[in-house]
Amino acid sequence: MTEYTKPLVWKWEDENDNRSGNRPTAGSRFEQALPKGDQPFQVYSLGTPNGIKVAIMLEELRELGISEAGYDLFLINIGQGDQFGSDFVGINPNSKIPAMVDYSEKEPVRVFESANILFYLAEKFSAFLPKEWSKRTEVLNWLFWQTGAAPFVGGGFGHFFHYAPTAQEYPINRYAMETKRQLDLLDQLLATREYIAGNDYTIADIAIWSWYGRLAQGQLYPGSAAFLDVASYSHLNAWVEKIAERPAVQRGLAVTYTSIED
Repeated sequence: MTEYTKPLVWKWEDENDNRSGNRPTAGSRFEQALPKGDQPFQVYSLGTPNGIKVAIMLEELRELGISEAGYDLFLINIGQGDQFGSDFVGINPNSKIPAMVDYSEKEPVRVFESANILFYLAEKFSAFLPKEWSKRTEVLNWLFWQTGAAPFVGGGFGHFFHYAPTAQEYPINRYAMETKRQLDLLDQLLATREYIAGNDYTIADIAIWSWYGRLAQGQLYPGSAAFLDVASYSHLNAWVEKIAERPAVQRGLAVTYTSIED
């Protein structure tokens, strides 16, 4: 492999100007009219680890009998660049799924970033987030841990293990080591408690399971669970299976995403 020589000033040289390709600029690229259903929550998402968090959370709220947590779920095809349309960018200027609009308030409330959507719904419905200060803080410790840790798994390990055009030893080793460190951290934690933040199921479990649970199940990057020897983390795997058995989690994974072009 030829060693890369860094220029003094980086310049984008990708001539591919289609609507879905990455660019070093933000903002909408085309006019778009997103559909809106009849439910209080309009969710625009995709079945990625970050995307499934919202469907699982809303199904968990419905499992509690909270009828006000009705939602419509629309598919944002990131491979086709739907996330760069004007309506979606109006909800999330960062052009990332998932994004949600709450129409149950006096004025519509836009909510983006998957962890914030979980937090917003937990606050709104007083569910899966303890009121007691110390317990609440422990949930948020792990919720924010997930937002900082998962990019090493997705954009780091997942990219170089599965998506990169060529296999490169240095980045794969670097991000595999960090991913295994995180798995070991969770395994040690779950040896001491039933759920991520203690003995109660919370939004921290939803957020972390959506990444690390799916990784352990072999559902993220083909061959990665074996490559990382995820089966060796016994406490983590017991937790993964326990969460996977929850009816709301199963429904959140199986839910149908409605096309925005219907």
